Amino acid sequence: MARRPKPKLISLSDAAAERVREIMEDKGAGYLRVGVKNGGCAGMEYVMDYVEKPEELDEIVEDNGVKIVVDAKAVLFLLGSIVDFETTTLHEKFVFRNPNQTDACGCGESVTIMPATADS
Repeated sequence: MARRPKPKLISLSDAAAERVREIMEDKGAGYLRVGVKNGGCAGMEYVMDYVEKPEELDEIVEDNGVKIVVDAKAVLFLLGSIVDFETTTLHEKFVFRNPNQTDACGCGESVTIMPATADS
């Protein structure tokens, strides 16, 4: 029986990668760090930061010319996610397209995420 291809932990759209590279150049940071934290009315919030080096248990992914550090506690929540960067008339922001996200609050600041399973 053939195995399904393993989903990429996290990836960046071209627009997100371009914006992250611009910001990292300004800040002099080496890595984009992504994760999740408890909070908001839907239960969890995505977090992003720029760091000089990964922490001991972090996962490291390189995509689209950007080194991404994923918080070890967030791996199962972010598996298969794509980070995009949207520009509209009213805003510019990073957006997570996460197959594990099951719900979001009305304001869009917090989400409900189920950890990935072997069936995912």
